[in-house]
Amino acid sequence: MKSELTRRGLIQGIASAAIAPAFAPLAARAQSDAKPSWLGNGMPQEGADTPKIASSINLKAESMEHETRGLVQIGVYHALSSGPALPWTAELLQPVVDKVKAGGVSLGNLMINGFPKTIYGLPGRDEEIEKVKQSIQAAGKVGIPVVEYNFYAHRAMEGYFEETGRGGAGLTGSDYDRMKDLPPLPAEGAHNLDEMWANISYFLKAVIPVAEKANVRMALHPNDPPYPVSRGSQQIMGTVDGWKHLIGIVDSPSNGITFDCGVTREMGEDPVTVCHYFGTRDRINHMHYRNPHVVKPYVNYVEGFIDEGDVNLLAVMRELVKLKYSHELYPEHPRGLDYDREHGPIGGYPGGGGYAGNLYDIAYAKAMLQAALILERG
Repeated sequence: MKSELTRRGLIQGIASAAIAPAFAPLAARAQSDAKPSWLGNGMPQEGADTPKIASSINLKAESMEHETRGLVQIGVYHALSSGPALPWTAELLQPVVDKVKAGGVSLGNLMINGFPKTIYGLPGRDEEIEKVKQSIQAAGKVGIPVVEYNFYAHRAMEGYFEETGRGGAGLTGSDYDRMKDLPPLPAEGAHNLDEMWANISYFLKAVIPVAEKANVRMALHPNDPPYPVSRGSQQIMGTVDGWKHLIGIVDSPSNGITFDCGVTREMGEDPVTVCHYFGTRDRINHMHYRNPHVVKPYVNYVEGFIDEGDVNLLAVMRELVKLKYSHELYPEHPRGLDYDREHGPIGGYPGGGGYAGNLYDIAYAKAMLQAALILERG
């Protein structure tokens, strides 16, 4: 039977069966606050002061037990997802959080969307911001620690195309020349940096104090792809200088970023150096873990297999461990493998994949974490 495999709906192709008796103690151990433990003379595990390998989960799935069981089977105890429509309420979120937790998984990150008037500085943005505030408060009440968001004038996905990798696997190419001359969309218009910085400053000054009181961290994802101009609009999060400016608008751990080591390399920057800058300031509130090959910074690169790109992912993981980064780490953008093509359909990026591709990336990330812990702690 075919199952829907999307970037935000990872584990829908796993066979359902009764949960084994050993599941409960395993899940309890995974969610404990103990520091990384050694299984006899074996491998170190995640703990309170380490990155938490995470995967997306489909909160609309008919069986949440099916979803969480699939994560736990591959050793993942932390999840993220797109959130519901605004405004969120505690009454809406609590049953979802409880169902995920009952399966031995913590819901650590919800993506918030639905405030275009705020992004473009249009009349009605104050009403949108009030809904965002309510949603942040609801997340805090139910114990969701991170709310992730985007602030694109336009996301330049028109530059993506499929390439072929090893064994015929799907890769995602990105070339600015394919879309740089496209005009602005009527519903979006064209916006310069001054406009966009003013709009996000207005937003942050309104919502970050609320997030602080709710014990919630906001994580803004960088512009991805980081093209200089996207259908006539400049990109505030398309450079590391932009990331630095963002965290200075409101000086608070609740005003942080999603650190994407792949985007960092796409911009020609050193991911370890950038990780250190934001990590030592406690402004990495979420982490994306992937590995592109860059032909020309900002404008031409290929998102390939996690083990083939230009990022030294072990060095990045070692830096995270040294910094005691303890939030979620999401291995994203899986490659297109035949297993997923045969069990499709596959949504998302050209050349992207589903369950099998995600499984490969998660296993790789777990190995990098264990290697980093061994190297750091002996």
